[in-house]
Amino acid sequence: MDETREIRRIAINTGGGDAPGLNAVIRAIVLSAVNRGWEVVGIEHGYGGLLPDDTGEVIPLGGDAVRGITHRGGTILGTTNRSNPFAWPARLPDGTIEERDRSGEIIESARRHGIDALIAIGGDGSLHIALKLFERGLPVVGVPKTIDNDLHGTSLTFGFLTAVETATDAIGKLHSTAESHRRVMVVEMMGRHAGWIALYSGLAGTADVILIPEIPYQIEKVCDKIRQRDAAGRDFSIVCVAEGAMPVDGAAMLKTVHGGTGDQTRLGGLGDLVAREISSRTGKETRSIVLGHLQRGGAPISYDRVMSLRFGAAAVRCVARGEFGTMVGLDPPTVKAIPLAEALANHKSVPVDGDIVATARDLGVSFGD
Repeated sequence: MDETREIRRIAINTGGGDAPGLNAVIRAIVLSAVNRGWEVVGIEHGYGGLLPDDTGEVIPLGGDAVRGITHRGGTILGTTNRSNPFAWPARLPDGTIEERDRSGEIIESARRHGIDALIAIGGDGSLHIALKLFERGLPVVGVPKTIDNDLHGTSLTFGFLTAVETATDAIGKLHSTAESHRRVMVVEMMGRHAGWIALYSGLAGTADVILIPEIPYQIEKVCDKIRQRDAAGRDFSIVCVAEGAMPVDGAAMLKTVHGGTGDQTRLGGLGDLVAREISSRTGKETRSIVLGHLQRGGAPISYDRVMSLRFGAAAVRCVARGEFGTMVGLDPPTVKAIPLAEALANHKSVPVDGDIVATARDLGVSFGD
């Protein structure tokens, strides 16, 4: 293996939503780099630490800084989904928000800090930013991060299986209260474009209905499944709903969120809508719950810890070999690097004709189709 490329200092940043395993990736990068004689710095708050008017900083990361963080959730560098240097939000004197291209400032600041390469840890949005920065001359290696597991180029993303465990545990707890009260419980979970979390946790938690973005549903068929259970003496039901699922004649549910950088439109509210429809059509007492950010929090399970460490170490090897503009990904049994552009070309959706969906159907699960 040729590791002769001259590297003195590398940087790490984390962007987008947090995911269990981020700290393990950071630890692996730092230790792998330090053992090569390199310096490591962390960019706080996405790319914000590289801008003088942001609250983040560029901080040194050595062995002491990453001691004992493998098992910790979150990220010691902080993260944000509002630090796109190509569309940086700036508040004008009249209170309105204007987006500005500050990518040139980011690249110049990285040079001033003596950063020879950046390892960017993020999901689809964050890695698209990393790709554009690479195209503008910044040496970048990407590490895929999303609990949605919807990134092409890796069979799994770290944090996904931990999120599935969290959702499965919640479904298990809802079973007992649903059965006690003879209710229908609707559980809304994350999954904008892909229903991996809902499918895995719904199957593991023995849900009766699973609604995912890949399979448009008909609410009457969802209700038919609940009526069939009632007729068979099973007078409670569990319905798992991915936030991005949609009816055959409709669109994904959106809501407006008011924030410091202006109003934002986000997915959300489908679980409550499905619950109201079920209640009105079947007469069943129905409750909904949104797991939300519970799926992002907490300590990563052991599998995600090991995968995170592998990803971090593999990213450092890519830097050493000069393999920039790439993303590391799991291609069992190995971790390999593929071009970022290739990895980001498509979302990884649940294959509707795959064996996991087929297994659920064989077990009597309804997808509302």
